[in-house]
Amino acid sequence: MSKFESNVKQIPYSQQSVYEKLSDLSNIEKVKDRLPEDKAKDLEFTSDSISISVAPVGRIQLQIIEREEPKTIKFETVQSPMPFNLWIQLLPTSEASSKMKLTIKADINPFIKGMISKPLQEGLEKIADMLAMINYD
Repeated sequence: MSKFESNVKQIPYSQQSVYEKLSDLSNIEKVKDRLPEDKAKDLEFTSDSISISVAPVGRIQLQIIEREEPKTIKFETVQSPMPFNLWIQLLPTSEASSKMKLTIKADINPFIKGMISKPLQEGLEKIADMLAMINYD
């Protein structure tokens, strides 16, 4: 099992505010325009899942499998060329701010691990950066 972690991102909103917005994925629809068109197409949200076409990987669909208010949201792939789990971890830093870290765990074939590790880590950082920029009011 390979593990990839984003850097910790500081968020100027309370842990509860961030959790409430991220635990219902339909709230994320407002940030669709921040994603590069050539990298992510056909972005679709429901309250429990996100589906996206990513070049050159193909269609990826993630579903929320567990919510632990206000600390963790866990996802699992429903459709993906490579099965993986994703965690969003939230911790308070004060009453009005929090920090977030994303973690991916995946069973990766050792032959392709060297090829996909860097793009996967970079993608995880970009997702974390995007989530850190959302207005959570």
